[in-house]
Amino acid sequence: MLVNLKEILEAAEKKESAVGAFNTPNLTSLRAVIGAAEELQKPVILMHAQVHEEMGLCSMEEIAPIMLSFARRASVPVCVHLDHGTDLDYIKRGLALGFTSVMYDGSQLPEKENTQNTKEAVNMAEKTGASVEGEIGSMGTREGGSNEDSSIYTDPTAAKNFVQATGIDALACAFGTAHGFYKKAPRLDFDRLTQIRAQVGIPLVMHGGSGVSEQDYRKAIHCGIRKINYYTYMAAAGGTAISNKKYAQLHDALLEAEKAMCEDVKRAMRIFSGL
Repeated sequence: MLVNLKEILEAAEKKESAVGAFNTPNLTSLRAVIGAAEELQKPVILMHAQVHEEMGLCSMEEIAPIMLSFARRASVPVCVHLDHGTDLDYIKRGLALGFTSVMYDGSQLPEKENTQNTKEAVNMAEKTGASVEGEIGSMGTREGGSNEDSSIYTDPTAAKNFVQATGIDALACAFGTAHGFYKKAPRLDFDRLTQIRAQVGIPLVMHGGSGVSEQDYRKAIHCGIRKINYYTYMAAAGGTAISNKKYAQLHDALLEAEKAMCEDVKRAMRIFSGL
């Protein structure tokens, strides 16, 4: 069942739980995530990030129709989300393809420009009934895990002003997580997260969700996190499953990787939903 982000997060808010948001840049990962969601009967968010195309993976035009098809046929609520769109033209193309949610990522821009562009993304999304996620603050790494400037934690007052000015449906905030693999255990600022939640009054999003401890996941959810972006460790589970093995045919390797990713996604979903 295809839904937008606002709908899926409203349900999570009532249950005081979080919904897993998983990057699905190919059919193998897509089948793994949908398979896990249907087996556990949990809502899920399928994501495609702009950086996937920079990595040589499927383009938005290639993968979006498949993501939408899986979502419409699923026995659970599924949001199809365009993640980390860094320019408005990309957001516009995603909305035209049918994404039910988009994230405009202007976190590397000056605050005023980020606000203006995010507001424009909201205006575009309203025409198709899609939801919008925005971001203020920065985790210092890109979605692909490459190092950039140091992390800029989200200021609660700035977050409040940003949400009020833009009308977004969910806010990605920086409180100590990072994209990619962690070199050491993250130290999350839960006091900051609690303050942000009190100021903005909308669902909060954790980016860089892979590699966080179960205890910290549960604490973050208690503090208002309702969407958790998760990909790196899921993809690693698939890679580990087929490493140092020989396969006569490619599809055998893909099926084994899919099974391993599905198990990893189920583990994450159980934690996010409070099981």
